[in-house]
Formats: sequence, C-alpha cells, structure tokens
Amino acid sequence: MSRRIQLLIIDPQNDFCDLPPGPQGTPALPVAGADADMQRLARFMDAAGDALSEITVTLDSHHRLDIAHPSFWWAGDGSAVTPFTAITAAQVRAGAFRPRDAAALPRTLAYLDALETAGRYTLMVWPVHCEIGSWGHNVHADVRAAYNRWEERRQAIVQKVTKGENPWTEHYSAVQAEVPDEGDAHTRLNRTLIDALDDCDLLLIAGEASSHCVKATTEHIVEHLPGGRLQRLVLLSDCMSPVGGFEAQANDFLAAMQARGVRLATSTDALALLKN
Repeated sequence: MSRRIQLLIIDPQNDFCDLPPGPQGTPALPVAGADADMQRLARFMDAAGDALSEITVTLDSHHRLDIAHPSFWWAGDGSAVTPFTAITAAQVRAGAFRPRDAAALPRTLAYLDALETAGRYTLMVWPVHCEIGSWGHNVHADVRAAYNRWEERRQAIVQKVTKGENPWTEHYSAVQAEVPDEGDAHTRLNRTLIDALDDCDLLLIAGEASSHCVKATTEHIVEHLPGGRLQRLVLLSDCMSPVGGFEAQANDFLAAMQARGVRLATSTDALALLKN
C-alpha cells in the first residue's frame, strides 16, 4: 500500500514575497528570501510529482480594517500609528493608543487582555497586507503554476484554507485564531483541517514566514494532531524565511520543534524521504 504524503504550504502569497515592484503591485510585507523560497518549493513540487498525495495551501485573508492594521488605530495624540508598532492593553488604558472608532474600545481591551493572557503574542500592527481581492493576496506565480501542474496530472484539487477574515483577532495559525471568537466558528479550532493533516504518513510543511504563520500553524498542529507521531512532520527549511527582526523567534521555533521530534530537511533532501 502506497504511503500518503501531504504537502502543507502556509501563506505562499505575493505580499509576503520579496518580489520587485511592478505594474501588478508592490508586496506589502516582503520577507527577505521568500521569493527564492517559493521558487525552490515550486521545483520541489515538480520533482516530487505524483509522490505527493495531497496539497493544502493556506491563505492569509484580511480586510483593510483589522485590529492588526494601522487603519484601526490612532496614537493618543491623534496621529497615525505606523506599521511594526506593538500595542499592549496597558498602553491603551494609559491613552497612548486608541481605536479610531471610540465605540470599539471595550472590545479592543477585552481582546488585548485575552491575547496577553494567552502569552503567545503581543498585538503587532502590520502593514495592510493580503487584503482580500488584491494582487498581494494571490499565490506566488511559480508555486501556483507548480500546483496547477500537479492538479492536472493527478486530477485532484489543491485544498485552500483561508484565515484572518475576522477583523477582531489575529490569525497567524491556520488551525485557530490567537483569541478565538465564540461567535465565529472560523476562528475556533479547525478540526477538519487537523483531521485531514492527520491522515498521512508524511506531512511536509513549507511557507512564510517561519517566525510567524509557519511557526504558529506548526505549533498548533503539534499540539492538536490526534495521531501524534510527530516524526512524520518535516519542515522544509529552505522553503521558509523569517520576518526581518524576528530571526531569533524563528530559530527558537525550529529548535523547539526538533526537540519535539519534528524533522528539518532541505527541499533537496526531502526528495529522498519520498522514496523511503
């Protein structure tokens, strides 16, 4: 009986890739090295061919107005909040920052309190990115072309999983939001995805960025995968890169996953795993 080998590609989107600006658009949140990562991933998919049983792609998907975008916030003096600003509940209570919609203050504070209690992240204001319907939301062209070739050969459909549509919570992980919204099932634990990923003998993980969405998604998979056996998870180390300034966070993540039994391999070395 042939092995079931799944490839999970996390957020391989134009806004995260360090592509040159052009008439089609300019990446909003480029990760240094991401374009080359995605080119390597495309070559890996072509070389792996029919050995890949399933491919799943996650898509960061935001509205322009989002609690983690500048368009949501004012500084205390009424000036704009710039991207890459961290905001805490204490700062909001002290008046250093406030939501532009004054009526949103109670819900904003409740969110920040819950986020900080969870202990995984402090709210980060990112540039508006992966806006639904924009060029930046689209999948990197080489990756999409490679998985399209796989779809036609296999007569199978690449599964797409969106995340981030709820503007009231950060959603780094494709498995669940950082603070699930009880009124929005899409932010709660995605058991359909977890069960689909569990149905494999080998799960290969790639995408952007290793410091954030790859990290958060993989951590939740490791936490919730019903069948365990974490040695079947392989992070394609040359098909992911960290957001600038968060290299230590990415390195700590990779080390922690290895300590749990998750394997690291380059895309070239991973081809050998498909034959074992």
